[in-house]
Amino acid sequence: MSKVRILLLIGPTAVGKSSLLDRALKDYPRLVDIITYTTRPMRGGESEGQPYHFVADEKFKQLVADKFFIEWAVVHGRMYGTPRDQVQNAFKQDKGIIIDIDVQGAKTMLKEFPEAVTIFLKPPSMDALRHRFIKRGVTNEADLERRLESARVEMAQADHFKHVLINDDFDQTYSEIRKIIENLLKNQ
Repeated sequence: MSKVRILLLIGPTAVGKSSLLDRALKDYPRLVDIITYTTRPMRGGESEGQPYHFVADEKFKQLVADKFFIEWAVVHGRMYGTPRDQVQNAFKQDKGIIIDIDVQGAKTMLKEFPEAVTIFLKPPSMDALRHRFIKRGVTNEADLERRLESARVEMAQADHFKHVLINDDFDQTYSEIRKIIENLLKNQ
């Protein structure tokens, strides 16, 4: 069997995981993203399969019962899951996998794939994260505080992961991620 190549991008919501992942996918054709399933509603600019497979709660629960997911979690009241079949297909094609994932999901993935490489992304400050949430349209103060508290809990676990980067400057952060990706993809 070929070497398992999995890179987990971990960190709180709005820290920049998706932007960094998108850039890596453009620059590294051997990388594939695993399209997560979710029960959250689509946002503007999203469509089925971009960036998620959007399903109803009942369908998601059936997929859980069918052991369709490697890991799944409830995040901010919505369910998210990593489908096993996409990971297996990537391995068969000798592709590297890059996944944007939360702390809970990363820990579960590491139980099945302990050799996965982990990068925990932190915001430069909680104030910067607050501004990123507001820019995303989170303006309800209670929701904003709940998300910031969730981010604090996640960031307290950053040391559980191999690489910890502060995403203050996109290009600098991406430069560090490139080094990690190149190491991951070498040694066929």
